[in-house]
Amino acid sequence: GPTAAHGRAFGTSARCRSTFNVQDGSDFQDRVVNNPKPIVVDFHAQWCGPCKILGPRLEKMVAKQEGKVLMAKVDIDDHTDLAIEYEVSAVPTVLAMKNGDVVDKFVGLKDEDQLEAFLKKLIGA
Repeated sequence: GPTAAHGRAFGTSARCRSTFNVQDGSDFQDRVVNNPKPIVVDFHAQWCGPCKILGPRLEKMVAKQEGKVLMAKVDIDDHTDLAIEYEVSAVPTVLAMKNGDVVDKFVGLKDEDQLEAFLKKLIGA
């Protein structure tokens, strides 16, 4: 059927759920702050052009780490409180979090080499 052509991007490899959308504040607390794994938090918005480029690029890099790091996506229009709490003044803003603490961050677009370095630093590789 027509879905087959589009299905490739969402194959089984990408579906091992290293990326998730944050539902609300308590979900963020549970799955990000209280998570023993390192997490990158992608603060993004539907209307943000660079976010549409960075998001998939970062997701791909995170998936490559095979579960060593997870990615949480936060839509700032749905979760203004989280954006304010983490002092997100522009999108895309990406935080690196470990044991509930922000250990690193960047704002704006990055290429794959920069993203890989960012992830390796977070994982401690």
